[in-house]
Amino acid sequence: MGEDARVRVVVKLARSMAGADDVPGAVRVVAEAARVALDGSFAAVSVWERDRGRLRVLVNQGELTDGEEEFPADESYPVHDFPEITGFLHERWAAGGEPRAWVETVDGGTAGGVYRHERVAALRRRGRGSCVVVPVVLHGRAWGELYVARPVGAPAFGPAEADFASALAEVTASGLVHLRRLEEVRRLAYTDPLTGLANRRAVDARLEEAVGRHRRDGTVVSLVVCDINGLKRVNDSLGHVAGDHLLERFASVLSLCGAQLPAALAARLGGDEFCLVAVGPQAAEVVRVAEEVCRRAAALELGHGVACGVASTGQSIGPLGSARRLFRLADAAQYRAKTAGSRAPVVAGTTSTDDPVVQLADSVRGDLDRRAFRDREPSRGAPRGSGRGGERHVRPTRDE
Repeated sequence: MGEDARVRVVVKLARSMAGADDVPGAVRVVAEAARVALDGSFAAVSVWERDRGRLRVLVNQGELTDGEEEFPADESYPVHDFPEITGFLHERWAAGGEPRAWVETVDGGTAGGVYRHERVAALRRRGRGSCVVVPVVLHGRAWGELYVARPVGAPAFGPAEADFASALAEVTASGLVHLRRLEEVRRLAYTDPLTGLANRRAVDARLEEAVGRHRRDGTVVSLVVCDINGLKRVNDSLGHVAGDHLLERFASVLSLCGAQLPAALAARLGGDEFCLVAVGPQAAEVVRVAEEVCRRAAALELGHGVACGVASTGQSIGPLGSARRLFRLADAAQYRAKTAGSRAPVVAGTTSTDDPVVQLADSVRGDLDRRAFRDREPSRGAPRGSGRGGERHVRPTRDE
């Protein structure tokens, strides 16, 4: 490949990396580009898992042999089998040098590396004649490696290909830095900073998707809304550090219980309000988990348990046109639990759509009237006053 062609490859790879949405997609682009650019039959990208002392393969591209998959579940190799890797991943640039590629061949020849029979044996076992290996380094720290191989009978890689592989690895590193920053931004955008749970934005996204799925194929969607009792009293009497500790402890309880529901999302909506979103499990299973949340919350050192409401399409709640209605139903059930001082969750629609919780939820639509549940007239099914300082407000953005 000529110089101009290599420049075009580098530019194309940089653009592809910039447009990648996630690491799996990015490393697939890298492996395929490196394989084609270096005229290889096979390419792989691996990440160094320091805690395991292993190189784990993220993607394999090209001619795969027995036991190789494009995206392997757990194909990994102990780093101690290849001490030259730790040489490249530690000492060689720690002393000011740059990470460089090295070549190995099936007959034991090396260029820039140290002969290792394990790697040569792997070449022979897989019918490959030579390979070029180059570390991928992010911010001066090893991230993993790029590996490209050619079949037996093909010309072995030379110094020029090794240099080009090093250039590709540097472009890869730059793209991965960008992706890691993007992932961090996404994480912050969808994570509550105090508890580490998902935040309101993440809940809205999950529910919109789940309600769409429910309307397509009838998948059960459930929402559990919890309000910590007595948080204001803890903040006022013991300070906000104690209040934050209570929030963190309850977040752990919610996460632990939510793990019993496959793929459930545990989240903090804000203040003392939390929720669980479950997609798939039956309503009875969700209610059982909500009951456990209430029991565990009552045993926490601070606070006075939680008020918990459950709304599920597996109950008699009527047609579900939007996620906003599911929120209103769970809110109304939780409000009833709060005003009644219930130690168990209140579930919307346990009897029929004439259920008082369903009636209360549907009476507060929020299109013109954004008043609290407490402001509904008693004849509409809602007692006045309760909660923090006697106030309980519907979250307007859910009902807009």
